[in-house]
Amino acid sequence: MPQSIAILPPLDTPRLLIRQRTLADVDACLAMDRDPEVTRYIAGPWHDPVAHRQFVELRTTRPYPPGLGYWSIRERALPDRFVGWVLLIPDHGVGPDVEIGWRLVRDAWRRGIATEAARALVAHAFGTVRLPRVIADIAPNNLSSQRVATKLGMRRVREDDRDGVSYVRFRLERDDLDFGR
Repeated sequence: MPQSIAILPPLDTPRLLIRQRTLADVDACLAMDRDPEVTRYIAGPWHDPVAHRQFVELRTTRPYPPGLGYWSIRERALPDRFVGWVLLIPDHGVGPDVEIGWRLVRDAWRRGIATEAARALVAHAFGTVRLPRVIADIAPNNLSSQRVATKLGMRRVREDDRDGVSYVRFRLERDDLDFGR
């Protein structure tokens, strides 16, 4: 019997509809990931259709702690068109830190969508879930994602290497913002 998936709240903004990702979004996620520029800095099973689908479906349906998971992003002006996703999930699947992340279809780049959606997620992380911090591990050459992290107020805390993959860790502490004061 499948486990039930927690319901995540909508995190809509004036321009965006940010709703819990469902299996109905899988094909759009797969299409986005097949663009080599979108996944340029991210390791994954992008060239194996079966493994890729299993990966996305598992990430969509697996149980996460309350308030955590994946949200799909759509623009209010075109609510049927998937433009990407944001996530708030345990780092490496187990935590204790919680990772924030984003991925968009290429024609949604450089329009502020990632920053706007991620800001809604930060507000949820600190205001609703009451996390002490969020982290983001970003490829050293992924300057666009590093700019999003900086716009969120995240600070670069270290460079590291995991399984032969280099990344820059960014962190935002709840105490750095004015939540609950």
